[in-house]
Amino acid sequence: MTQAEIKLCSLLLQEHFGEIVEKIGTYLVRTGTQPLRVLAGDTGLLLDQVRKALCVLIQHNLVTYQVQKRGLVEYEAHCKRVLRILRYPRYIYTAKTLYGDTGELVVEELLLNGQMTMSAVVRKVADRLTETMEDGKTMDYAEVSNTFVRLADTHFVQRCPLVPETPASPAAPPPAAPTLVSNEKDMYVVPRLTLVGKGKRRRSCDEEESGERKAKKQKQDGESSEPPPDDGIYWQVNIDRFHQHFRDQGIVSAVANRMDQTSSEIVRTMLRMSEVTTSSSAPYTQPLSSNEIFRSLPAGYNIGKQVLDQYLTLLADDPLEFVGKSGDSGGGMYTVSILWGSLPDPLFGSHCARIFRLLLRKKHLEQKQVEDFAMIPAKEAKDMLYRMLSENLVSLQEIPKTPDHVPSRTFYLYTVNVLSSARMLLQRCYK
Repeated sequence: MTQAEIKLCSLLLQEHFGEIVEKIGTYLVRTGTQPLRVLAGDTGLLLDQVRKALCVLIQHNLVTYQVQKRGLVEYEAHCKRVLRILRYPRYIYTAKTLYGDTGELVVEELLLNGQMTMSAVVRKVADRLTETMEDGKTMDYAEVSNTFVRLADTHFVQRCPLVPETPASPAAPPPAAPTLVSNEKDMYVVPRLTLVGKGKRRRSCDEEESGERKAKKQKQDGESSEPPPDDGIYWQVNIDRFHQHFRDQGIVSAVANRMDQTSSEIVRTMLRMSEVTTSSSAPYTQPLSSNEIFRSLPAGYNIGKQVLDQYLTLLADDPLEFVGKSGDSGGGMYTVSILWGSLPDPLFGSHCARIFRLLLRKKHLEQKQVEDFAMIPAKEAKDMLYRMLSENLVSLQEIPKTPDHVPSRTFYLYTVNVLSSARMLLQRCYK
């Protein structure tokens, strides 16, 4: 982890949670897993302050804990999760684009609070939407609840890990900390709730005073304060799903620039069909048959089955391999490959970017081939290749013709070092 990442984490924590939380979070990011007593001793904070700061960080999914064999609880901060705070506005805007104002506020509330029950989210969002409506109009809980269900069905929100229900043994001592378990089958299952009601507006000062008197009177009269029906089932934003959506949008845009709008719509349909069944870290989507793709195309796209097959063949034969063919059943089985497009690097100039894209497409090239394909003078191409080699953007592979590795009888091929290139770009963004 670089100093730029640690510094950025520190600034984000301070801006969003204050100095005490920032001090604990930054210490954990810098040192790794630590127990509670060490955190209090090294940071100079009171034990109660450290506990409250850890509660905030755990609530917002920035810190996790683990019980060691001897019963000691250690806490660990996740730097990548802290850095994703920078993308919160983009997550919220994406939810607004896909699910309207209601989806925007649902995602915003979950991001602001870290973890919430569905009933609490629905009430809060309904109240906020009612505030923006004309007098006499209110937002129904059922409408907000339907949007929440749609977000869960498309995996943009998910359940938080729960404490498993196990019968307590009177002889066994209680654990130092509860063990959280995540059930993959129920991760996106919304509990059946009958939320009846409408959003409420904020009252004026006089109304608040009279409302407080009424509330006190109702409480004294024995009004039941039962827990909500989904008490204990908490939800959080599935950030990986948002990143998968951004990646899919990038692929669709790249296909449109490479070929045409119809090709991009076909790829968009394939990605939409497999968005829930394919893991965000998978190298390619689940295989889809040509017949399935044809049935799932938008109604407005009036293209025949034969034309679709021609487009799929063109996409599969393209050198960039956005689409791959994996079988012939069902009219042909196709997948969408998750590829790196290109790495913009303004520090090296447009000619270096041209060489970089060329190496991405051709995989391996000799220096003379780079000069010819990129149409760049030999001296300039050589300098650029060496500059990128020194920055670890590209790597050099030796292929000897004979066992003695004599340079005159050895091929030297340049290839893109994708992981290092992405890491370098990220570090510049952090700075």
